[in-house]
Amino acid sequence: AAWANRAKVPDLDMEGHPRIVPLSSSDSIWIESRDPDPRGMTMIGLDGNVAGQITDIWVDKADRLIRYFEVAIDGGIGQHVLVPMTMSTINRRRKQVICDALNAAQFAGAPPAPTNGTITFYEEERAQAYFGGGYLYATSAREEPVI
Repeated sequence: AAWANRAKVPDLDMEGHPRIVPLSSSDSIWIESRDPDPRGMTMIGLDGNVAGQITDIWVDKADRLIRYFEVAIDGGIGQHVLVPMTMSTINRRRKQVICDALNAAQFAGAPPAPTNGTITFYEEERAQAYFGGGYLYATSAREEPVI
């Protein structure tokens, strides 16, 4: 799918620090003990197959929300991608996170996760567009008009 060529700088909080960061790098934000912690859970694609394992969670420090799951792609040597939380559902019982936007194999084509602990507007736009485009193009059944 298309994306806007946004600025290659991170969104900043009121103190001028990056707003969206990996949970592993923040000691001021944590997962509440009664909520499921998705780290270590399996990421499942639209087709029911395993896309990878969740290694970290990227949080919005200002809004106190999970924005992305960082996923180590199965079969991708050292490949990590960011999967938008808004396109995912946590299944506590099965200890899985399901992303209904893409088939498991299509995760490997997603833009790589940033390695410096910050994400820019440009990188966010690309990740959102890649997974969002799956709702239109991930399968042949999604490519044609409904009516």
